[in-house]
Amino acid sequence: MTPIYVVLGILVVLLAFVIILFNQLVGKRNMVDNGWADIDVQLKRRADLIPQLVTTVQAYASHERQLFEDVIMKRNAALQAGDHPGARGSKESALAAPVGKLIALAEDYPDLKANENFKELQTELAETENKIEMARRFYNGAVREMNVAVESFPGNLIAGMFGFARRHFFEIQMSDRAIPEIDLGGAD
Repeated sequence: MTPIYVVLGILVVLLAFVIILFNQLVGKRNMVDNGWADIDVQLKRRADLIPQLVTTVQAYASHERQLFEDVIMKRNAALQAGDHPGARGSKESALAAPVGKLIALAEDYPDLKANENFKELQTELAETENKIEMARRFYNGAVREMNVAVESFPGNLIAGMFGFARRHFFEIQMSDRAIPEIDLGGAD
């Protein structure tokens, strides 16, 4: 009788171990999903600000038509990139460059630079960029933890059995980010 209790005890311990590992993986997956949702909200916020920015700049620099079309085309491509962090990151990086050029136009148009709506949009865009960066750091940290759990022994055995997989980091090239220069006063 004793061997049966030992076997049952080992099975109970193994089952408890599997349950604990499974629950940890579920928690890490949920943190990654939460992080991605935060990034997605901020990217959509930025995408919503861009048409307002284009409209404001168009009123002062209507001959920059090619730039406006480029911004709108890349904005639409970013919105259609879906939820794959790699694809979304490359499209968002491509969008950042023309948005930065759009903001830089203010230097050539003093009336635009002085426009309160333009200043507010610049400020909102800068705040959104900062929120995207914070959300990206959180998400990438959660992805790192998830990937370590999925790849490490014995978690990799449980992850494989239950379909947990590595996740992709969300990367936006720092040089491509649309970080607007904001001069809210001072001499022109």
